[in-house]
Amino acid sequence: MAAPPPRPVTHLLFDMDGLLLDTERLYSEVFQEICGRYGKTYSWDVKSLVMGKKALEAAEIIIRVLELPVSTEDLLKESQRKMKQVFSTASLLPGVEKLIHHLRKHSIPCAVATSSGTASYEEKTRQHRDFFGLFHHVVLGDDPEVKSGKPSPDIFLACAKRFSPPPPTDQCLVFEDAPNGVEAALAAGMQVVMVPDANLSSALTEKATVVLRSLQDFQPELFGLPPYD
Repeated sequence: MAAPPPRPVTHLLFDMDGLLLDTERLYSEVFQEICGRYGKTYSWDVKSLVMGKKALEAAEIIIRVLELPVSTEDLLKESQRKMKQVFSTASLLPGVEKLIHHLRKHSIPCAVATSSGTASYEEKTRQHRDFFGLFHHVVLGDDPEVKSGKPSPDIFLACAKRFSPPPPTDQCLVFEDAPNGVEAALAAGMQVVMVPDANLSSALTEKATVVLRSLQDFQPELFGLPPYD
């Protein structure tokens, strides 16, 4: 069933990995290296199941689906060690800075809602401190209010509550690249712009309000926001 047409919004919530930062590519490289040792492929079918999940749950899914002969703890430990070496190389994705600076200029409240935990977030954003300082607030996956990861709506509901004053959920627009994130946004009663990787099956993008190839293609006026100059 097609998503309903876009409605005006007042507040914007952004996922981080694969949406603001080019980190999903790094995750793919690390997990393929580990899975390849066991003759397994970290394919997009598998990746689509874990995108947007908290690290522990993601590791459990990878082990179960690919039948890896390793413990969750060992996979987590090794993948996080390798990630730590590459996270600081993550760059902002096309269209991201232009959009956030445009929203700031017009005083549109924006926040980040990411499944990344505190240590991971610090590593990924180290080279982009000024950029992430443009957001009203950031809610992380290890936040006490986020009891369940995406596709549960917890993180987006917690994020919306921290604006002052908090907007109604139907006034919030979420930006996501992951199917689990889209489900979470919809479960929170919010509209969602999806910017999926080109490798993701189109069947997994159908529930989004709008689907874009890049944030460069976003038209703010579709959601009642000020257009680009």
